[in-house]
Amino acid sequence: MSPATQAMQADDTQNPAMLWVANGEVLWRTAPTGGNGKSCATCHTDAKASMRGAATKFPRFSKAAGKVITLSDQIEQCRTGALQAAPLKPESPDLLALETYIALQSRGLPLTPAVDKETKQAAERGQKLFTTRIGQLNLSCAQCHDNNAGKRLAGAPIPQGHANAYPIYRLEWQGVGSLQRRLRNCMSGVRADVPPYGAPDLVDLEAFLALRAQGMPLETPGVRP
Repeated sequence: MSPATQAMQADDTQNPAMLWVANGEVLWRTAPTGGNGKSCATCHTDAKASMRGAATKFPRFSKAAGKVITLSDQIEQCRTGALQAAPLKPESPDLLALETYIALQSRGLPLTPAVDKETKQAAERGQKLFTTRIGQLNLSCAQCHDNNAGKRLAGAPIPQGHANAYPIYRLEWQGVGSLQRRLRNCMSGVRADVPPYGAPDLVDLEAFLALRAQGMPLETPGVRP
């Protein structure tokens, strides 16, 4: 990140992702159309207290879902269950706003990946995916973000690829996006088959990246080039 991008992220009055945060706070307190009249705040009251630390523990195994889920999956689970409302579309503005608002409440806390058996197994599968060459370019995530971090690719610096600031505002996107959007972009970039949002491979990669960034402070909402 350049000094200008770092400054943009650090100052909430300049960070464009705070617009999504503001929308997420409204959605937190508003009962969704077509539901049972309840909102997130009905069950969880003040997000600053009830959601503190929550985002640092995802992905994790959900007994209700019977699988490892992400924070956005948990939001959808609560929405269709407790609120009895229609699910939001993956990567939709409202889902990103809620996820960003919830994650903001844990900003500055260290990532603490779940330690249940199922999440550990997901992280192990994710590590294998991270180191497996894919696509027509025959590249793996590790080749860029482990072996060549700090170098340049097409003039842009190669980061270490730590996923501790999502959802993020990317200047390239001119909007906020999820970690899965970034992963799918990378897969497309190496000309590989791109799985749909919520696919097991993407969740497994998220689980490994959470483990890989264990102990790093959550920066959501991040700003990136």
